[in-house]
Amino acid sequence: MDAVAILVALVLIFIAWKVLAGLVKFGAIVLVAVAAIYFVSQGTM
Repeated sequence: MDAVAILVALVLIFIAWKVLAGLVKFGAIVLVAVAAIYFVSQGTM
């Protein structure tokens, strides 16, 4: 499940990088990264 959470996070980051612009892009990337870390640390998804 950890690999799935990381893979989903990477896909969402890629989409955010292509679609969003400016400071919103980096905010969305940070949000996805924090959510992925949270899910991996909890051990469940």
